[in-house]
Amino acid sequence: MAPRKILVSEALSSPIHFLALGFGAGLAPKAPGTFGTLVAIPIFLLLQFLPPLLYGLALIASFAVGIYLCDVTAKNLGVEDHPAIVWDEIVGFLVCMLGLPLSWFWILAGFCLFRFFDILKPWPISWVERRFSGGFGIMIDDLLAGIFASIFLHGLHQWV
Repeated sequence: MAPRKILVSEALSSPIHFLALGFGAGLAPKAPGTFGTLVAIPIFLLLQFLPPLLYGLALIASFAVGIYLCDVTAKNLGVEDHPAIVWDEIVGFLVCMLGLPLSWFWILAGFCLFRFFDILKPWPISWVERRFSGGFGIMIDDLLAGIFASIFLHGLHQWV
């Protein structure tokens, strides 16, 4: 059964849904996760000026809030992980970019690698995704995809 279509008015009617749907990016008819990740880029550009400790605290808060946002929105939509829910992609990309230099090369590389790991979900991401449900289940696989992409990018950064 295909996930039900979400009306723009429905997405805008609740601040919880508005955030979970990535400020509306999740309403994209094709590739909502990719559009959600695109929304993360300007957020990264704002957050990267924070000291590393504050950036990390913002990530922890975004993840914790995301569990709630995604859980409430998924229950309201009646679909465990509706494709329109993209807060998890936003947080995953922000994790991916943690500690990387500010340049369009690294942003593009982070975008591509995060989407790669988020879409393909290699082990153990796929294993974790099957083991957890609710808001935590929605968030955790993207957190891991962000960590995998970040590890790869930091390794690349050592060679460049």
